[in-house]
Amino acid sequence: MKIWLVAGEDSGDQLGAKLIRALRAAAPAPLELGGVGGEAMAAEGFASLFPLDDVAVMGYLPVLARARTLLRRIRETVDDVVAARPDVLVIIDSPGFTHAVARRVRQRLPDLPVVDYVSPSVWAWRPWRAKGMRAFIDHVLALLPFEPEAHRRLGGPTCTYVGHPLIERLAELRPDADELRAREAPPYSLVVLPGSRRSEIERLMPVFGQALARLGDTVPFEAVLPAVSRHRDRIAALAAEWPVPVRIVSGEAEKYAAFRAGRAALAASGTVTLELALAGMPMVVAYKVSRIEEFIGRRLIQVPTIVLPNLILGENAMPEFIQADCTPERLAAALGPLLAGGPARDRQTAALTRIDGLMRLPDGEAPSARAARIVIGAARR
Repeated sequence: MKIWLVAGEDSGDQLGAKLIRALRAAAPAPLELGGVGGEAMAAEGFASLFPLDDVAVMGYLPVLARARTLLRRIRETVDDVVAARPDVLVIIDSPGFTHAVARRVRQRLPDLPVVDYVSPSVWAWRPWRAKGMRAFIDHVLALLPFEPEAHRRLGGPTCTYVGHPLIERLAELRPDADELRAREAPPYSLVVLPGSRRSEIERLMPVFGQALARLGDTVPFEAVLPAVSRHRDRIAALAAEWPVPVRIVSGEAEKYAAFRAGRAALAASGTVTLELALAGMPMVVAYKVSRIEEFIGRRLIQVPTIVLPNLILGENAMPEFIQADCTPERLAAALGPLLAGGPARDRQTAALTRIDGLMRLPDGEAPSARAARIVIGAARR
């Protein structure tokens, strides 16, 4: 069985690695794999057509700056798929790159099944994309439970909820009895998460530091900051300017240990908010973008919240402070009650207990196993 996988950034590479393991466990015949991936997929024996860093670009201006390289890599990827003629093509996240590949492949190999692992956020902005995807995508594998209904409503391709990979890691995220007791004992552990991209870190670190300073002596806390390894030096430099001390940790194991012990979190909007929700940790969410991104976003974004747990719950249980609302004063005012305890903390904690039931697969199947089963079915057809 010949399966070609095309990822476009680190998160897709991680999904691709788990999918490769699940495919090997479920495939009825030996697999031949090819396409584009990163280090995690390489660790599974996958040989990428070129380095993932060539196409792992985010944001309007960085994409424009590397347009020539991106277009060349799109052409090379399409030519590789057409030459290989696999049984199925799996594109993984990064729609700017992977959808460009899938469109061109469909023109040249119209009968090749194409599976899109991770739905674009058509429910949030540019909803017309859903209907357009039907021309070059046969099946969407959704990570969020509300996405199949969104595709049905918007006229998108067949879409199946396969589960978020984080639900395979609940044991690492959930505190044990001792860690739960530590959450209740002052000084409380406050987890600070200023983002994983340099632009996010540069915008949010000064605001977060001032917010922690404004908490002052209102409630005893100790700040811990799980840093993205590639930006650790810059994070440390910015944290050195904070008027309050912070303990910086690195690596996924230390990050999850901080989540299990944390009383509350101050986090940039993103997938990390879902990790915090599954860890049962109340949070305040903040975000800032450039003026041009704000201008575009205000005209295109069509959801009442950008916080993933809120979207899953169907209510704005976690407070969010975006753009002009992202001020030290407002962040501190929202954080204080979550640390000290009381009605605000109780409301969030109650909402977070519902996340499990909404995200777990009914039969307990692992997300990567369900995804692999659908991919193999598409290859057989």
